[in-house]
Amino acid sequence: MTGFPSDSISDSISGSISGSSSGSPPSPGTPSGTTSSRAAAGTAGPRGSLTGGGLHRLVSRTAAGAALCLVGSLTVGASPAAAAPVSAAPVSAAPVSAAADPLARYHRQYLDWKSCLLGPDDATGKELQQAGAQCADVTVPLNYDDPDGRTITVAISRIRATETAHRVGALLLNGGGPGGQTIGDPPWVRTAMKKVGERYDVVGVDPRFVGRSTPLDCHWPTGSFIRGAGTGRAGFDRAVALAEELAGRCRTSQGNVLPYATTRNTARDMDVIRAALGETRISYLGYSYGTYLGQVYATMFPGRTGRVVLDGVVAPDSYNPRLLRGTEPANRHALRGWASWAAARHTTYGLGRTPGEVLAAVDGVRAAAGRTPLLIGAHRVDEHLVPVVVLNGLSQDNDAAYADLAQAVRDMRRAVGGHTVTPAPWLAETLRFLLTGSESAYGSAQTAILCGDASAPRSPEVYWRDVQRARAQDPLFGPVTDNIGPCAFWDPPRERPTTIRGDLPALLVNATGDPRTTYRSAQTVRRMWPSSRLVTLRGADQHAVYGVFGSSCADATVNTYLATGRLPATDVTCDRLPG
Repeated sequence: MTGFPSDSISDSISGSISGSSSGSPPSPGTPSGTTSSRAAAGTAGPRGSLTGGGLHRLVSRTAAGAALCLVGSLTVGASPAAAAPVSAAPVSAAPVSAAADPLARYHRQYLDWKSCLLGPDDATGKELQQAGAQCADVTVPLNYDDPDGRTITVAISRIRATETAHRVGALLLNGGGPGGQTIGDPPWVRTAMKKVGERYDVVGVDPRFVGRSTPLDCHWPTGSFIRGAGTGRAGFDRAVALAEELAGRCRTSQGNVLPYATTRNTARDMDVIRAALGETRISYLGYSYGTYLGQVYATMFPGRTGRVVLDGVVAPDSYNPRLLRGTEPANRHALRGWASWAAARHTTYGLGRTPGEVLAAVDGVRAAAGRTPLLIGAHRVDEHLVPVVVLNGLSQDNDAAYADLAQAVRDMRRAVGGHTVTPAPWLAETLRFLLTGSESAYGSAQTAILCGDASAPRSPEVYWRDVQRARAQDPLFGPVTDNIGPCAFWDPPRERPTTIRGDLPALLVNATGDPRTTYRSAQTVRRMWPSSRLVTLRGADQHAVYGVFGSSCADATVNTYLATGRLPATDVTCDRLPG
């Protein structure tokens, strides 16, 4: 759900919201299968995150793909992309009676499709261009209660169907977060879809206030509010002060738009995109937080969804600003799995010859950082950051991600020993994300959406009690998952949370060891939606499965559904192959 961002957005929303003109708007019956144990190298995928049960950012791309997690958000992606222009250009629309549809000028707007390439250094644009994608900006109201008021733009990309005789329609994507970019995802999703991809227009969307869409940036000194609470009351009080400061920065610089940064408004934008594309219905593929967005859209706009795939499932009763609460056991299980992997490679990383020794090495780093911050490169890594770094390394179950975490722990151990440390690339990127303002826009948008969707407890004492209880169960992860955040100091949400519909024939996908969106969440939604089916990847501590992990069983099940529109007769279990 929440991980670290991959794309930095430095522009402020100030000046980027335009007033509308008076004319056109600005414009499961198959047998259990087996999966491969590693994702294919070079596959791009959903993003990871650092703030909740799976938000979208803090996980970095690995050879197996980008992860969806919540240490800052449920995503991490490719290189930074440019934000939307400072003012939204008008978009022409066909004449229609506004009385019949107050959003008619948005629904019927003309989309100006153009190259996705923003310049010679735009890696995302190059990938999209090579895949034959085009991009456009969709104009939407800032406030849907005032459709004639100010407008913002939502950036989209599209790879069009080539098998037009059997075209299904548009497949909209959301890779997680909230706050994660998805505009660059159509190429790898189209590859994962294989032949069935030729029958869809695959559409990536940077949600409102994200990436190439009209941005929201509170000018934070960090890319994520996620921090550990420290080892005592003094450390917790520092966490409270940081959370209050971050909330204050947003209130001061973006207070006029914060009320409109919500999942419900993102769903409304999706329906404008549907109409602007000329579609009666849209199919949908959502990962991590994107699974909650899909639930909200299907509830707000019943009858307008086609085939729906939700991967890394968020249970609606657990969606709130404290998304990571309750994930401690899954993260501890993933940490033990990584420790076994690292112990088998002691000659490479020197962390210990047994899993117990490796875990003791992690605990030693945490304890040392609690005494004196570790000097790593130009950064000081303290007791608030060490557990976040470890958590960030635990959303992808593959050799590349495990190696990144092992190198990071090795670097931190060397710093404990007083050595001069130049961090390995993954750790360097993680510390840059956490300790500089380079990804401020990512954390700002993610936090605004979480706080705009649901209220959090206001009293710091509630969090202190929760941290103390969680610390007793898990001293490493408990002080992170139960810690205070900016939502404790946020204005109340403008709308009530969505009551999710009682049933939807969707295909759900989840790994049993998912440390961000736990398997229990997927089971909850499966029970909530009797006509849905659940594809289980058994034996992997993996966040995001379809097209990311490399399970031929899971991928084939999803592709069959996308091709036929028919769900499996029963739930499907895919076993991870050893190795």
